[in-house]
Amino acid sequence: MAAAADNSETLAKFYQEFCLQLQINVNKDVLDVLNQKIKPGTFTLQLPGNRGRRAQRLEDKDVFVLSKCLQNREGVTGLDVSYNNISDGGVKHLADLLLLRSSALKSLDLKFNNIQADGVEILANSLKSNSSLLSLSLSGNQFGDRGGVHVSSMLQVNSTLQLLQVSDCNLADRSVAALGVALKHNTALQALDISRPLLFSQQEEWAMHFSQMLTVNRSLLELHLGRTGLTDTGMEMLAEGLRQNHSLRCLDLRCNHVTRDGAHHLAEVLRQNPTLEVIDLSSNRIEDEGAAHLSEAIATPGCSLKELSVSRNCIRTEGLLSLAQALKHSPTLTHLYIWGNHLDEPVCQVFSELLSSGRLLPQRTDVSPYQVDGQLFLAEVFQGLRTQICSIEETAACSSAALLSEVRGSTSK
Repeated sequence: MAAAADNSETLAKFYQEFCLQLQINVNKDVLDVLNQKIKPGTFTLQLPGNRGRRAQRLEDKDVFVLSKCLQNREGVTGLDVSYNNISDGGVKHLADLLLLRSSALKSLDLKFNNIQADGVEILANSLKSNSSLLSLSLSGNQFGDRGGVHVSSMLQVNSTLQLLQVSDCNLADRSVAALGVALKHNTALQALDISRPLLFSQQEEWAMHFSQMLTVNRSLLELHLGRTGLTDTGMEMLAEGLRQNHSLRCLDLRCNHVTRDGAHHLAEVLRQNPTLEVIDLSSNRIEDEGAAHLSEAIATPGCSLKELSVSRNCIRTEGLLSLAQALKHSPTLTHLYIWGNHLDEPVCQVFSELLSSGRLLPQRTDVSPYQVDGQLFLAEVFQGLRTQICSIEETAACSSAALLSEVRGSTSK
């Protein structure tokens, strides 16, 4: 049974046979997915627990059977078991699978399960010798600082992993700083999401470590720092590293405490950094003065910014008009998101003209003009900046700027 299977035999058959041998009840939802035709080298098993209200969520025993089925199955390159009831025991089975030289898994999605620090340690140890996995999502598992340190230790050794998501995992100051230190030496990771940690230090030492990392790291393309409590002081520290970095393409700073001073530091980065293409500053407080700083930088020759979100930043007419003017003159800026600011009539008029002229395409902003009794208004369009981490297929095949659409609300189970 452990030998490589004939292509004509389906995973569903192996699953049923293993369930029978191990006296485990067949999960009908799993069986339905396994009955699908597999395209060699491209197939991802989609078994998220939130795929339907009546879906039977996977337990550790289900993962044990799945790991047995996936041994020597080169056709399956991805496994999505997010939003299930997998604990440290189930992770142990997946770690055993990753330790096999025959493992073909390139992506593993474990977000929002019940994995604790011990399970993360087991998984991290397996990845120290694994050379196939490219994408790992652990977001939403509450493994805390100890688990985060194990992830950092793995990054010191692993030279294959390209995408890592550890947002909403109760990471604290020690593990976030350790991640920054690890990425000084790691040359493989291309995208990192550490959004929503639990940071208590008022000195923002983690920002200093990440700044130092950015001065030497040449592989990281996306960095997600949403809800980290970043202030203008932390932004100033990050800016020091960003000015010397020439690889990062996407910087996600959503839902922080960046004001006009922080926007000024970021604007100085844009004047000197030739590679930053996507910046998300939504839900900060940069106001008019911060918007003016960014506008001046965007108009600077050599600025390569393509996409910017300043939604919900307390920006009024003057700041929004300066951004509109920058958009008109920038040779690179194509996406601009402004909803949640003070959209007075002059702003509505200018953005309506930008849209009607084709300078700003409807799918590249979050506002749409409409009229009531001859007065122009802007309505919200429910689309956001492309700041979600790339899929593993994109990372393997696309340029560094290829980003997927943002998935809103992914932090609630």
